[in-house]
Amino acid sequence: MKRIAALLSLLVVAVGLSSCGGQVKARQAVSYRFQDGKTAMLKNGVAYAPKKAPTAVKRAIAAGNRLQNKPYKWGGGHAKELDSGYDCSGTVSYVLREAGLMQGSMPSNGYFNYGKKGEGDWITVYCRSGHVFMTVAGLRLDTGGPGGRSGPRWKPETRSGIGHVMRHPSGL
Repeated sequence: MKRIAALLSLLVVAVGLSSCGGQVKARQAVSYRFQDGKTAMLKNGVAYAPKKAPTAVKRAIAAGNRLQNKPYKWGGGHAKELDSGYDCSGTVSYVLREAGLMQGSMPSNGYFNYGKKGEGDWITVYCRSGHVFMTVAGLRLDTGGPGGRSGPRWKPETRSGIGHVMRHPSGL
C-alpha cells in the first residue's frame, strides 16, 4: 500500500512538472511590423538592431545573423557550441548564450522554465512540446518554415503562436 501511495505521489509530481500550468501562453499570431527605434530592421536576410537597444539585444541579433544560412541539423548546437547546423533549441541556446543570457544549452522543453513568465520587452522565447523559437527586437528567429525545416532564419512572416508558452530573459 505504501508503494502504491509513493508511486501515485511520483505520478502527480511528474504530471505537474510536465504541464504548462501557471505559464503565460500566446493568444495570437507572432507578427513582425517594423517600428523605427523599437524593432530590428531586416535587409537582405541581415537583421539590424535599433540603436537604443540594450547591449544584450544587439549581441543576440549579431549571434542570430551568424546562424543565417546554416542548415537544419537535428541536435545541432548542443554537443558543439559552433556547429555545422542547428536545430530549434540549439539556435535559441546559441543566441541566448552569445548574448550573455544563459550558459550551455537546453532542449526545447527546457525553455518552459527559462527566465521569467510572459512576453519580454525585447526578447521573447516561445516554446511548446518539441519546438522553440524566439523574437529579438520584434523579429522572429525560427528553424521552421513553409515546406519543413529550413535551419535558423530571420522570419518576417506571421506564424501562429497560439498554444506556445512565452518566456523572456529577466529585464528584457
